[in-house]
Amino acid sequence: MEPLLVVADAAENLYPARMQMALSLGWHIIFSCFGIAFPVFTVFAEWRGHKRGNPALTELAHTWAKAMGVLFAAGAVSGTLLSFEMGILWPGLMGRFGEVFGFPFVLEGYAFFIEAIFVGIYLFGWNRLSPRAHMLSALPMIISGAAGAFFVVAANAWMNNPTGFRLDADGQVVDAEPWAAMFGPSTWPQTAHMLLAAYMVTGFTVASVYAIGMLRGRRDQRHKFGLLIPLTFAAILTPVQIGVGDWIANVVAEQQPTKLAAMEGLYETTDRAPLSLGGIYYDDELHYSIDVPWGLSLLIHHDINGVVEGLEDTPVDERPPVNVVHLAYNVMVGLGSALLLLALVFAWTWWRRRRIPVSPWFLRAVAVSGVAAIVAMEAGWITTEVGRQPWIVYDILRTEDAVSPAPGLYLGFYAVVVIYVALTALTVFVLRRLAHHHDTPAPQEVDAVPPDDHVEELAVR
Repeated sequence: MEPLLVVADAAENLYPARMQMALSLGWHIIFSCFGIAFPVFTVFAEWRGHKRGNPALTELAHTWAKAMGVLFAAGAVSGTLLSFEMGILWPGLMGRFGEVFGFPFVLEGYAFFIEAIFVGIYLFGWNRLSPRAHMLSALPMIISGAAGAFFVVAANAWMNNPTGFRLDADGQVVDAEPWAAMFGPSTWPQTAHMLLAAYMVTGFTVASVYAIGMLRGRRDQRHKFGLLIPLTFAAILTPVQIGVGDWIANVVAEQQPTKLAAMEGLYETTDRAPLSLGGIYYDDELHYSIDVPWGLSLLIHHDINGVVEGLEDTPVDERPPVNVVHLAYNVMVGLGSALLLLALVFAWTWWRRRRIPVSPWFLRAVAVSGVAAIVAMEAGWITTEVGRQPWIVYDILRTEDAVSPAPGLYLGFYAVVVIYVALTALTVFVLRRLAHHHDTPAPQEVDAVPPDDHVEELAVR
């Protein structure tokens, strides 16, 4: 009877294990975005400050550097928890396939250590290193942050499209090739999508903080630069992200057609498939949606007569929860389109008048863009992860067969909730203290202050 008891325990553990993993990943990914992109913004502001002789920029960079340190520390805590959770919650995955896709996690550990070392050098190098040496010390931090993201995304991409091994007659892994596994068909599009999302989330979120300050009447150089620099990065990369999204859609159509069918709520395999916006899926049909004729066939095959596989070709017990995937995908696309519109307004105004739009409505839109970017990113990850269900390794290992049968996973989930609530509160508290206590310019910073009406021009020249 013991094997039956183990299976029953594993089935009961599936929900708390998935909730704990979802919470940890959803929380950590936000801080990962800041770890990837915030150093670039900070070094850019420092460089412009020294180049143009503007202490407002170097002071802003110094403030951002300290905020970056706080966010890095919070992200390190959540990343450490995740590394334990992979082994504790999913022994069926790690025990069977760890030799295939575990290599990126090893490399990510090296990248993290390098990043941590140079974060420390950069933070404590203020006033101790020359401006050139100080900015150069940030380059390993920036490179290792992006490399760490690549390694983690590569492992996730493998779970979506497993490669680099064979299964023998008994279902055991043979001929493992970790390098081949790390560079599967989904690795590059997912990595590009994640890195661009990191810059968008960080750019819009940082800009939103300064937009709120400007709505409250703070129009000093710090606030103008604080909005202009991150918003410019985010605005430039938003249309690029739309193009990468089309790339990913084509990879999903080829490698995971069931996920694509769930994203669109498409039941019947058909040519000239419409692109569906909104709607609720039930009774094997999408209701109340707005359909763009032939849109899906055109998007996937670049041909209105292209055939798109529907959910009917997948057994019922191998389909993901369609409404969750479809609605998450629509949220991501909808918010991404809204951010694209905001970026176009900003670009048009800058091109015509060489300044930030002064309308309060524009500032209000920027003020909410940070939350919108975060929600869009989270919705994208829900689409990716839930759309793969019921597989933890696509089409090979079901999630319920990989979960730990150990008792007490609910207690672990509750403990993680408490940890993240406390960590969030502490992080917000420290960042608010930093926002209300600006530093005076450091000795290495220059004294010349340009006229206030030339702030935008100097920032991008």
